[in-house]
Amino acid sequence: MTVRFSGQRLDVEGEPTDADAFVATATYANVQPGSGPIALTHRIVGKASGRWKVTAEAMATSRTGDHRNAVRLPPAEGIGRSTLAPVATMRAPGVVPGSWPLLVGLGFILATIVLSLLARNSGMPAGTILALAAAAGALGLGGAKVYYWLTHRGQGRAAGLAGLSLQGFVITAIAVFVLGGWAFGVPIGSLLDATIPALLVGQAVGRLGCIFAGCCSGLPTTSRWAIWGSDRRIGTRRIPVQALESAAAASLAVATGLIAWRVQPEPAGFVFLGGLSAYLIVRQVLFPLRGLPRATRYGRAVMLIVAPVVLVASLAAIALI
Repeated sequence: MTVRFSGQRLDVEGEPTDADAFVATATYANVQPGSGPIALTHRIVGKASGRWKVTAEAMATSRTGDHRNAVRLPPAEGIGRSTLAPVATMRAPGVVPGSWPLLVGLGFILATIVLSLLARNSGMPAGTILALAAAAGALGLGGAKVYYWLTHRGQGRAAGLAGLSLQGFVITAIAVFVLGGWAFGVPIGSLLDATIPALLVGQAVGRLGCIFAGCCSGLPTTSRWAIWGSDRRIGTRRIPVQALESAAAASLAVATGLIAWRVQPEPAGFVFLGGLSAYLIVRQVLFPLRGLPRATRYGRAVMLIVAPVVLVASLAAIALI
């Protein structure tokens, strides 16, 4: 499917310039039969602000590239106003601006509550744990950015909240808890056992924000289990990979939380290792279903070998305690 967009600015004063008109073409190369309504978003930058009239002309061609049987669809036109480029990158059909920071913030609050309850149940100082949680949240955002830059060096630096890597956040947060626990005399193993259910709760809620924000989207599919979603460019039926990861994180949060609350194994730390390795397995299994290329060549294979070994060892250790 190829769509040709042409636009003219309506409130031009004086002679029109190149900034007052545009012609652009956008293509969606894999339209699947039975996929239902599809939205294609194309952004034009570097033009004058104001009211614009835009016309769209679409043509469907065979995947083989044979244009002899091309089908020209009815054209459409609309009038609207331009907007700032950072705002335009967050807008698309099916995308709710502000949903991601809202749900991630809610996930952080719920995670902090869970961490506080588990820490108090284990006899750890609540004030110290809350301070460490706040530091882990703040520094984790920086770690998420740095990790993204290191693994996407050829793509430039994403602005604002874009380009926040979960792996970078988790690594930084864990480092804060380990170093903070050591500095304040809090048992590190018990602290980490209380931390993993909280991290999983935050992930379960935050991943729902990805559905409404158009990030980490699943691959297009015509399956009956698909949901209509957008990656901010193509809105179509997709594998609900964000919802699957959210459900898995919630289930693991309940399991690890119950163990940390009732069992409190000694030596501590095995609940953390088991919960983290189980979640890593879920992520690696779901990664091929996402419409994003891998940032590392061997990372997935290594994780699928190491994480199951750690999970089995952790479960065996908890069972023997």
